[in-house]
Amino acid sequence: MKIRIFTDGACSENPGPGGWAAVFNSAKKCKSIAGNEKNTTNNRMELKAVIESLKVISNMRGCEKHDFELYSDSAYVVNTINNGWLTKWQLNNWKTTKGDDVKNKDLWKELALIW
Repeated sequence: MKIRIFTDGACSENPGPGGWAAVFNSAKKCKSIAGNEKNTTNNRMELKAVIESLKVISNMRGCEKHDFELYSDSAYVVNTINNGWLTKWQLNNWKTTKGDDVKNKDLWKELALIW
C-alpha cells in the first residue's frame, strides 16, 4: 500500500515562532502529525516536518522506503535531497563547497541517520 506524505513548515517571523506539520494519506486512512518551536526559521520547520514524517514511517511495521512518496514545497529540502548535497555534505564533514558550516547541520545529520 502506497502512503503519500505531504509536509510543510513555516514561521510568523524568520526567525521567530514556527511550526511544522505532515499529513499521511493512504487508501485506507489519513493521519496527521504536527509540532512547533518558539524560536526557529522557515527552513528548520520545513526540514523538521520531513524528519518527523520519516520517523513515523520508520516505526511502521512492514513499511519500506518504496512504500511511500514524500512531498514538500521547500526548495531547500527538495534540492538538498535531489541534487545529492546531503551526501556531499556528509563526505565533506558537514561543510559546503565554500568551506562554510552547513546551516541546520543538526537537523541534516538527523535526517541522514533515518534516510
